Amino acid sequence: MPSTQSTARAEPASARGKRTRAALVSAARTIFERDGFLDARITDITSEAKVASGTFYTYFNDKEEIFAAVVESVEEDMLHMHIRERVANATPYALICAANAEYLKAYQRNARLMAVFEQVAQIDEHFRDLRAKRSDAFLRRNAKLIKELQDSGQADPSLDPLVAAEALSWMVSRMAYVVFVQGRRIPMKLLTETLNRLWLNALKLQDPGQ
Repeated sequence: MPSTQSTARAEPASARGKRTRAALVSAARTIFERDGFLDARITDITSEAKVASGTFYTYFNDKEEIFAAVVESVEEDMLHMHIRERVANATPYALICAANAEYLKAYQRNARLMAVFEQVAQIDEHFRDLRAKRSDAFLRRNAKLIKELQDSGQADPSLDPLVAAEALSWMVSRMAYVVFVQGRRIPMKLLTETLNRLWLNALKLQDPGQ
């Protein structure tokens, strides 16, 4: 599969154009989740969006570009959960538990698309790079939290923050993939509690209630 190198189209200025583009992105998600990337056709996307076939090219250059738009549309859900704003006064212990729980819920909501994204990333360099950038943002956020906890004397100071963040974050991400994409049967409550405990034990972070 050739990597998409074309310049992405600018966002439409008109309200109607924005609605049409959004309809195409929503339709594309449906088709990609149903058929996978390789078997998805642009004509199926436009049919699902209820627009003329030629309308697609007003907003996107090719299938790769609209797939990137679909992935971008779920990034807010997957990576920017605004946990700090929602639990502003929570302890670091509670913050980590809440972040892991919300990530698992978000992965479950988006599991079908994540399965397609993982497949495409294995065969297309552009999407492999996109996946790496998405992961790096997640890792940097977690590394920053670990460093803050170390500086305040709450987490194991012997850990390298970035390496620890990478190991712990990939543990959560991989388990999410195994459970929600591959179908490993682990109840959500057990999965969440186990991953939280492993995170907290690794950092030597104590529950303030104990």
